[in-house]
Amino acid sequence: EAPAAVDNDSQVAALGEYTFGHGQDSSNLVVVKVGRGTGAGIVLNGRLHYGDGSGAGEIGHVTIIKDGEACLCGHFGCLETVVSSRAIVKQAQLIAQNDPNSVLHQFATTPEAINTDVVLRAFEAGDEALQAVIAQVGRYLGLAGANLVGALNIQRIVIAGSLARFGQPLLEPVRQEMRQQSLGALANETHIEIANLGADIVIMGAAAL
Repeated sequence: EAPAAVDNDSQVAALGEYTFGHGQDSSNLVVVKVGRGTGAGIVLNGRLHYGDGSGAGEIGHVTIIKDGEACLCGHFGCLETVVSSRAIVKQAQLIAQNDPNSVLHQFATTPEAINTDVVLRAFEAGDEALQAVIAQVGRYLGLAGANLVGALNIQRIVIAGSLARFGQPLLEPVRQEMRQQSLGALANETHIEIANLGADIVIMGAAAL
C-alpha cells in the first residue's frame, strides 16, 4: 500500500509556491488562489497552517457585500461572488448583452460562449468596461488582503489561479486598496506579487506534498 495525502487546492498551491516559487526565501507565505472559487493557503514557519478544523484560508466565504448575491455556500455577498472567474465571466456576459460595440464580440459569437480566456483576450485588446471590472475585482481582493495583513502580518502574499493572468492591472488596485484599508506600517512591509509557477502551481504543490 502507498501512502496518500489530501489537501484543498489553495493549501497545495501555497505549498507549491513555498517549495518551488517565490516562497523559497520566506518562512511565511500566503497564496490567494482565485479561479472558479477563491481561497488562501497559509504557510507559517515553513509549515502549512490548517487551523483547528483544517479550514484556515477560507476567505472566499466571508461576507464582503452586505445583502449581496447568493453564494454557492448558501450565504450572500461572499468574496467569491465578486472575486472569481465565475463572477468575472458573469459580468462580461452582461457587458456583451448590453453593448453591441464591446470588444468581447470579436472573441465570442454569443454571450454564452464567453469564458475566462475570452475575457482576458478582450481585456488585453483594450475593452474599457472589462478594465473597470478587473479594477473593481482588484479592490475587493485588496480588502481581503488588508484583513490578511491585519490578522497574520505575513509580508509576502502571492496571487495565483486563472485571474492571476490579468497581471499588473489586477495587482495595482489590490495594492492600493490594501494600503488604504490596513495599518500603513504593516501594509508598507507587505509584498504582493503574481505566482511564478503559473497553471502548474497546484501540480507542483501536490508533488511537494
